[in-house]
Amino acid sequence: MIRPADLADRLHSAAIHLLRSLRRQDEATGLSGARLSALSVVVFGGPVTITQLASAEQVTVPTVTRMLSGMEGDGLLKRERDEKDRRVIWIRPTAKGTRILMDGRRRRVAALSSELTKLDRADLAVLDRAIAIVERVVGGPAPWSGRDQRD
Repeated sequence: MIRPADLADRLHSAAIHLLRSLRRQDEATGLSGARLSALSVVVFGGPVTITQLASAEQVTVPTVTRMLSGMEGDGLLKRERDEKDRRVIWIRPTAKGTRILMDGRRRRVAALSSELTKLDRADLAVLDRAIAIVERVVGGPAPWSGRDQRD
């Protein structure tokens, strides 16, 4: 009998190995993993406040504030005061930040696609079904996945 805990363990391990192998593509961005992660939150989920970004990245507000200063100086992000509540500061990506992140995503997808071309049609069909199941488990495809969530 297949136990969910065993599947969860294997899936967790496979996901980590997959992301580690694709992370090699991130070197071309010239950004650290922490900066790429924060930029991803802002590009795909933003705009966000500093507190929301700290929560998403599971770090403290002072840590995010320091990182944001550097990223802002590099032209990746910008801070804007809320027009209705001047106490609120929104973090938004710049065109440069968005471009760097999207170029990195394209490199990752291309690298993975290259590996998937080695599979036969039957394996690709099984993988497609498995991805649909994983998406259902995690609440649907990510909004930036390019797939309609009604699929």
